[in-house]
Amino acid sequence: MKKRGYIEDSEELRAAVADLKEKSSKNREASASEPEAKEEDTAEEAAVEEAVDDAGYDDEDPGYDEAEAEAPEDEAYRDDEDAEYYDEEYYEDEEAEAEAEEEYYDEEDEPQHRRLKPSETFEKTLRDTNPMSDVAKAVVESEKKSKEYRRQRKQEFEEAKSKPKRRDRKKKGSKADDAVICLEHVTKYYEHKPAPALNDVNIKIKKGEFVFIVGESGSGKSTLIRLLLRELKPSSGTVTVNGFQLDRMNRWKVPKLRRSMGVVFQDFRLLKDRNVYDNVAFAQRIVEASSREMKKNVPEILGKVGLASKYRAKTDELSGGEQQRVALARALVNKPSILLADEPTGNLDPKNTIEIMDLLEQINKEGTTVVVVTHNDKIVNDMHHRVITIKKGVVVSDREEGNYEDED
Repeated sequence: MKKRGYIEDSEELRAAVADLKEKSSKNREASASEPEAKEEDTAEEAAVEEAVDDAGYDDEDPGYDEAEAEAPEDEAYRDDEDAEYYDEEYYEDEEAEAEAEEEYYDEEDEPQHRRLKPSETFEKTLRDTNPMSDVAKAVVESEKKSKEYRRQRKQEFEEAKSKPKRRDRKKKGSKADDAVICLEHVTKYYEHKPAPALNDVNIKIKKGEFVFIVGESGSGKSTLIRLLLRELKPSSGTVTVNGFQLDRMNRWKVPKLRRSMGVVFQDFRLLKDRNVYDNVAFAQRIVEASSREMKKNVPEILGKVGLASKYRAKTDELSGGEQQRVALARALVNKPSILLADEPTGNLDPKNTIEIMDLLEQINKEGTTVVVVTHNDKIVNDMHHRVITIKKGVVVSDREEGNYEDED
């Protein structure tokens, strides 16, 4: 009696088993390149193995495949779902690479996953080269020098940023900082005259000073004023006014220089075809002041010089003292930092002279630097300001609170 589930051996059965085994072998080869095997092939393969087991095949059965029984260990891995990912040589290479990477890091100083910069990798490769070639040594040395140069330039840049600018390094209140007029070794020759009008003159006038420049006629006082206005250039030496170096100044900058100064002349130099208001407003138009500014500034300065009630009067209707007041108002309306007065009282009587000098004193107290060229010994002695005396083009004395008699 046959056991239950026993299948009788026959040629047909053997042929069917051989076909199934051949198909199963092909499916296994295909599954090695394609990770996801089809469910049908798996089912058929399982059916073939079950049929073979039920048929009771062993080593002596004709259908037994000895080569298949002795399949290498790797084949067993391929029967598993993850066997396709197994590659012994690949994992050995990965382990060797991981060990090599550990040598690049220092656990105390570097992060565990820090990667070397390209320059560091290059240097390490060169260091590991034994012996190092001359070319490699030169490359390493060049790279070090380049790094050091960049570091020095960066340091110099940071130091330059932290340093104060030159104008900030000057001590506040120093003579060089406060000097608004500076003449250094100034000499001026006129054509056809062998003797110089000014000879090696050195003068410094600080901001806010009141200075008298005195001397006899022909001593060089007027030449000095013309140099300060840039009507003349010195034959030698340097002249600096309000930061402008006049001996090197281009002519197109001269108007800008003169707008920073106010000038009062002995002969007034007023516009005779215009009234008092228009003469003063003319200085505002030169600096392109607006109508609103002129309407504010002109009456204000006329009130300061005592001519507010005569703003409509023509200049030829005024006395000499009043005309000089108009000239003074015109010089001050643009609020200059320097006021140059060339013989401002030369054509005035003593009363008007005192009034004009009182105005100049008041203007100086408001912060304007005042330079007065005069030969009037009385006002010099009465006001007790700095006195610079010029004789035959040479500065013979420069005294604080001097007087005219002392300079003779």
